[in-house]
Parts: sequence; C-alpha cells; structure tokens
Amino acid sequence: MTAQLTIALSKGRIYEETLPLLAASGITAIEDPVQSRKLIINTNHENIRLIIVRATDVPTYVQYGAADFGIAGKDVLIEHDGNGLYQPLNLNIARCRMMVAVRKGFDYVAASQPGCRLRVASKYPNIAAEHFAGKGVHVDLIKLYGSMELAPLVGLADAIVDLVSTGNTLQANNLHAVEHVVDISSQLVVNKAALKLKYAAIQPIIDVFAHARNQEI
Repeated sequence: MTAQLTIALSKGRIYEETLPLLAASGITAIEDPVQSRKLIINTNHENIRLIIVRATDVPTYVQYGAADFGIAGKDVLIEHDGNGLYQPLNLNIARCRMMVAVRKGFDYVAASQPGCRLRVASKYPNIAAEHFAGKGVHVDLIKLYGSMELAPLVGLADAIVDLVSTGNTLQANNLHAVEHVVDISSQLVVNKAALKLKYAAIQPIIDVFAHARNQEI
C-alpha cells in the first residue's frame, strides 16, 4: 500500500520557488493555491496532497504530524523550538538577510556598544535577543507583526530586526540597514516519526530535492 504524504507549504515566494523542486520530483498541484481558496490542494498523485498554511505555521504542522514534511524559512525555524523536526536539507531558495535597521541619522555605533540599552522591534524576538546578547547589548524587545519600518519613525523603537531583500522598503521609509544578523534561506523540514514510518516514500523526494538544489548552486 502506497503511503499517504502531506506537504505543508506557504503562499508567496517560497511556494513559487518550490514548484521546480516539486516538478523535479514529478509532483504537480492540480490547482493553483494563489487562485484557489482551498487550503488542501490535490496533486497528480492520489497519495500526495499539499496543505497551504501561514509560513510561521509550517513547522508546527510538521512537528505535530499534520504534515509529513514542509518547507520553511530559516527565520521561522530559529523562532520555532524545533522539537520533532528533522532538517535534512537547506534548499537555498527564498534567500534574503536578517538585518538590524535604524532611521537615517541615528548613531547606531555609539548606541550599540557593550553595556548600552536599546529598544528593538521585531517579528523575530529570539533571533534579535540572541544577536544583541552576543554583542553585550541590553535590549527591550517589542514584538510586532507588521509595518516594522514604522517603529523607529514614531519613536516606538531605536532599531528593528527584520528580513531585507532589496532594501527598497527601508530606503522608502528613511531607514537603512546597519548590521547583518544572519543569512536566511528555506529549509526542508520532516516529521521524525513520518520519516521512519514512510521512509520509502519520503527519502526519494529528499534525494531529488537535494539533486535539484545542487544543480542550481
């Protein structure tokens, strides 16, 4: 009997850059999740389906076995505790950088010396806390879920820690990146129990993903 497989993905850049990997594995979605309101998408394989979830929820669905494997950004995985997750492969897709950014004119060098205290807004408090702890800087962390660039402009925070791709949004809001935190790309994450029970179905997909990734590097 062929094992049933569920793959957790999120809409947007990760989904788009995952499509060639799925195609290399012979997996094609029957419907476009961007156009469809469905959250469960069937594929050309009766035993394989996609579930469309928020990017931050992918590790949770995989961890608890609602999905056998999925693709999530390194930023999400660092914030997630990672229990029950096997991370066999960095797919090198959806690449960007996690950066510290401040409003133009703010003296970040002086404000971020060891022993100083900063107010930092971020959607990624664990990443931000670890970064500033390594510098010996005390931080008051403010968790935000969007419009991050607004925080320094209205005095809510001295700095933000956020994903930066082109930097155009920062520039448009009179901010600039001042410090690199970590490079981000998307990872393949697999439920550990599923890998044992459905190894014959999952491992070939991992192998194809790895080969396709290496072809791109």
